[in-house]
Amino acid sequence: MKVVFEEIYEKYHRDLFQFIFYIVKDKQLTEDLVQDVYVKVLKSYSSFRRESSEKTWLFSIARHVTIDYFRSQNRKRKRFMEFFDWNKKGEIIQDQNPMPDEIAIQSEAMQTIYNNLDKCTPDQKSVLILRYIQSFSIKETAEILNFTESKVKTTQHRALNALRKFLTEEQEKGGDADEI
Repeated sequence: MKVVFEEIYEKYHRDLFQFIFYIVKDKQLTEDLVQDVYVKVLKSYSSFRRESSEKTWLFSIARHVTIDYFRSQNRKRKRFMEFFDWNKKGEIIQDQNPMPDEIAIQSEAMQTIYNNLDKCTPDQKSVLILRYIQSFSIKETAEILNFTESKVKTTQHRALNALRKFLTEEQEKGGDADEI
């Protein structure tokens, strides 16, 4: 099992960390939730039926762990941004690659999109993260979110329209959306 776990860790850790981070926007909380995901993976790997890819199965677990966290905090349906202090600096995670927040800060246009993503519904946000940031297919996204492919397509369409609207509104207010 150790070898299997190490393979999963090597293949998917960075993507898994980014996925959860984009949702919770707190490095320490992300580390805790990623650890919870790995605990669930270790406990349930023997029952993994391989009806989906290993990555899809892993991200489905990650999604459920994250939702469970918000449920336990009685905050599932509220905007995620209300709960986290963007100015708070957590411990520095040693990694050769930049973290998601560092990448976003490098580009004002990306930062604008990143901030406006929080104005979308949780389902819309999840679909956009999985489809455009994590590059999952519509089918994989549907499996992870337990949606139909049709619902993923509809949610994606609505999310893109909502995001476009938020960016346009920000641009009209004089925000930095000019580069988008």
